[in-house]
Amino acid sequence: MTLLEVTDLTASYGVSQALSGVTLTIDAGEVVALMGRNGMGKSTTVKAICRMIASQGGLRFDGRDLHRLPSFRVARAGIGLVPEGRRCFRDLTVAENLIAAARPGDWSMQSVTALFPRLGERQGQRAASLSGGEQQMLAIGRALMTNPRLLILDEATEGLSPIIRQEIWAAIARLKAETGMAILAIDKSIKELSRVCDRAVILERGATVWTGGITDLSTDISERFVGV
Repeated sequence: MTLLEVTDLTASYGVSQALSGVTLTIDAGEVVALMGRNGMGKSTTVKAICRMIASQGGLRFDGRDLHRLPSFRVARAGIGLVPEGRRCFRDLTVAENLIAAARPGDWSMQSVTALFPRLGERQGQRAASLSGGEQQMLAIGRALMTNPRLLILDEATEGLSPIIRQEIWAAIARLKAETGMAILAIDKSIKELSRVCDRAVILERGATVWTGGITDLSTDISERFVGV
């Protein structure tokens, strides 16, 4: 069943055209990689899906037209966002960050801290006192506490140490193996994405230029559209 359907999506920042024809779909339980070089429209696509910027084109989630919803209702509809840059509530504790986003469902403080034991150990600490990797775990945990049907990870491992990156990818693999949650993952590591993703969508200059199974992503295509 198609959960998210994006068709010919366009968006602008003032007079600057940011998206000029993004098309992608995500089925229930599917993990999809959104790929492309910096500045090609990946984060803008995420903002459009979450209704953080105005856009035109087809934008449906579980059959509902997202254009009719403000951003907070998109979250309530079942889309959980882990934004680029983490954006934790720095003056709140770990527990308060998690509770602030909580909605009824399987994901709770107990299940989030089971996925990320460090968060359980630091429940009383302010988010500002956490390392960058721990803040990223908190951002993922906060999104999970909304009990989403679709989790969007925007550069969830960017700038982290190799050890922390491994922990984050292991957690994503667990989410795929143990839940029916759909995931849209934006990241630069083709190697890691290939281990957890079913399909890939590549953007170039704000438009979809390639989509297919992750195993069909050839070296030529990745070097042409993703490599530096």
